[in-house]
Amino acid sequence: MTQPPFPDEGSSPFARHLGLRMIHWEADRARFEMPLASFLMNRHDNPHGGAHAALLDTVMGYAGCWTGDPERRQMCLTLSLTVQYLSRPKGSLLTGEGRRTGGGRKTFFAEGTVTDETGELIASATGVFRYRA
Repeated sequence: MTQPPFPDEGSSPFARHLGLRMIHWEADRARFEMPLASFLMNRHDNPHGGAHAALLDTVMGYAGCWTGDPERRQMCLTLSLTVQYLSRPKGSLLTGEGRRTGGGRKTFFAEGTVTDETGELIASATGVFRYRA
């Protein structure tokens, strides 16, 4: 098994529960996948908006916390998260991509998107995050 080109920090219990899997992480960018499972669906049999929001929050937070060194982990807290729900997925696998867009020593700004494997744009978001000491 080959080592990923990014530090493997493991995943949180919440991320494991949702089925989130990191597929890319570098300075100012992160990408995770989330397969659509039955427990993520709402009463309309669409993914619950909270699933989209959790995926977006995760990828945007990771995008701002890259250090490149698994011994020097950077953490953050979400101060603000605004999600725009744009469409329903046509496929069964969601991909969240986050990008750090600016910030300073204590806070950073990020934006993110969720698409499915057909390329359908499902949701987008912006967020403000605070670095944790």
